[in-house]
Amino acid sequence: MESQPFVFKQFVVHQHGCAMKVGTDGVLLGAWAKLPAHGQVLDIGTGTGLIAMMIAQQCGARIDAIEIDEDAYRQAFVNCANSKWKERIDVIRTSLEEYASGCGKKYDAIISNPPYFSNSLQPASESRTKARHASALTFEGLLHGVTALLKPKGTFATILPLPESEELLRIAERRHLYPARKTRVITIPTKPAKRILMEFGFARRTSREDTLIIENEDHTYTSSYKELTRDFYLRF
Repeated sequence: MESQPFVFKQFVVHQHGCAMKVGTDGVLLGAWAKLPAHGQVLDIGTGTGLIAMMIAQQCGARIDAIEIDEDAYRQAFVNCANSKWKERIDVIRTSLEEYASGCGKKYDAIISNPPYFSNSLQPASESRTKARHASALTFEGLLHGVTALLKPKGTFATILPLPESEELLRIAERRHLYPARKTRVITIPTKPAKRILMEFGFARRTSREDTLIIENEDHTYTSSYKELTRDFYLRF
């Protein structure tokens, strides 16, 4: 069955050609990330192009969105080309390693909703494997690319499950990338956090930490979650 397009307030995400569909992680990251008013932003592993379009909606920066998977690249290219920000978004089919070695750019902000579940069973689809597993892009490879492409005062934002975040934090410190913000994401108040949003920079500082709860105990959305995502979701 063909996946239905996901309609946001200012853009539409078609996702039938992409292994990884629109999900809460991507929306949270795109809404939470610190963005420059202008300048250059890089979206690593753009998938459907969701985060690239969220970035374009919020600021006047130019966005480069890279994607290694051909089907996802084609989907992102069409989605971004059909958006009102098509002149500011460049979708590029390439690996991060290849891009970092040859693009000759530095970015004010880099954002990535990266692969994870590195220790879990590999899914059947090769595209889904590339999208969801660290076999396609390791955390070492991700942060090597980030440190090569980020401006000295730039920021890198990502979202991960808590166990994988500890590994990323260890690798980041070795590469002199330090957390500036962390937001633990809890689905409902009675459950522990399963995800964490993280922002890094080259300056060592005290990390600002808080918690975002998505739903109240009665399964209505919390005011903080609605405030964060209201510019995007039609239901808010």
